[in-house]
Amino acid sequence: SFFHGVAFLFSSKKRYANLSIQTKQNWPSNPHTPLFAIAPSTVFKFTSHMDVTKALVMIKIVNNIATSLSALALGACASGLLFVANVSQYFTNIKIIKDIPYGESSIHRLDLYLPENTSSSAVLPVFVFLHGGRWTDGRKEQYAFFVMRLAEHGYLVAVPDYTKYPEVKFPVFVEDSAKAVAWVYDHIDTYGGDVENIFLAGHSCGAHMGALITTDAHYLNAYNKDRSVINAFIGLAGPYAFTPDESDLKDMFGPPSQYSQMQVPSFIDGHQPPMFLLHGAKNNIVFTENIEKVKDAANEKGGIVQSKIYSNFNHTNIIAEFTWLKSGQRVEQNEIITDMLQFMDKYKR
Repeated sequence: SFFHGVAFLFSSKKRYANLSIQTKQNWPSNPHTPLFAIAPSTVFKFTSHMDVTKALVMIKIVNNIATSLSALALGACASGLLFVANVSQYFTNIKIIKDIPYGESSIHRLDLYLPENTSSSAVLPVFVFLHGGRWTDGRKEQYAFFVMRLAEHGYLVAVPDYTKYPEVKFPVFVEDSAKAVAWVYDHIDTYGGDVENIFLAGHSCGAHMGALITTDAHYLNAYNKDRSVINAFIGLAGPYAFTPDESDLKDMFGPPSQYSQMQVPSFIDGHQPPMFLLHGAKNNIVFTENIEKVKDAANEKGGIVQSKIYSNFNHTNIIAEFTWLKSGQRVEQNEIITDMLQFMDKYKR
């Protein structure tokens, strides 16, 4: 059940090993009593040496989880689900440095995730992740659940925010993302990152932007960088070669004479960094023809473009399955992370 999952989350970290959540039979007999109205002493058992501040934080988090789940049950927005998905960041030894400026705008901020026990002399491979959200929505914090998995495997992860439509149109959000990649190359060594091993990745529209940065050299050239600063690119469920067919997308990427400039196959020239494109067979939002068009261009012009289709995933759960709520429930989840790690290992310098 969900609450057994919360209990497992708490007990999985040694520093919280003395916290437990009582089982349902210990709760009030009135089944209509909401969890967030139950006295904390009813929900938790504390040991005498537990820090009171930590205990209060835990109570607040669990109450927020319960409230979020209640909201979700009533059909509320996805913010509640994202809170639940990312609650594990409060119980991790991964160091998170938030809101580092990479540009002039207030949106030009990125978060860093440093693996546990990173020493001052560490030289870590770097994973830059561009989040999804249809170029209109999403925030860097919402993808902590995904990038923490990479930090757990020894990567220093950077997740930038970028300007979105309707505030800006194409190609500004791609330029923002390229600026973030350039900043990472120039500064990540001060945080223990290895500038010789920078991998770029993204999901959905983030995959689209990352693929453009990887293939269209002018984005990084604008910051005096070459595409070669990227060891390799990983895209999850990216719309690499689509043609806008909805009014806001037409406004975002138009006029039609400009569409080729937002389609990744236009820039495959045989000199782009290696690419690994992952996709869910049940994705009915972005279709596999996007991958096929990129591969066709690489077959003609050259370069490495690998792909893999996962039978049980759709557009969103290809990364949503990485939340602690789903941990261990799908073999393919472990397959995806293993495939990504093996691909990056192949192109480390």
